[in-house]
Amino acid sequence: MTDVMELLRLGRDHRESGDPSTAARYLAEAAKAEPTDRGVLTELALAHFQSAALGPAERVLRTLVDLDPSDGYVRLLLGRTLARQSRHADALPQLKMAAAITGDPDVAAEVTRTLARM
Repeated sequence: MTDVMELLRLGRDHRESGDPSTAARYLAEAAKAEPTDRGVLTELALAHFQSAALGPAERVLRTLVDLDPSDGYVRLLLGRTLARQSRHADALPQLKMAAAITGDPDVAAEVTRTLARM
């Protein structure tokens, strides 16, 4: 199965139905075929995050930041991934950047919570 759109659909379906580990397998295959497709990589990062595969999630998210440093959602996910590993000092710059890019008060509150954990 090499159709990227089908792999993406299967990955999303599994992730949304609560099976992020299976989703990650489909999405990793899609990412091999399309290594710079931000949609595929974002879904893969979410699947890794939701299955607590935080190292792989971080690697995919750093690739996404390299592809588009102005993506506030990706910065937020990277910050959350780092914070979930108790790497609050590493998470803080990503969360601050996400807050600045998005202007979202919920993201700003996450910055405050992360500061309190340091």
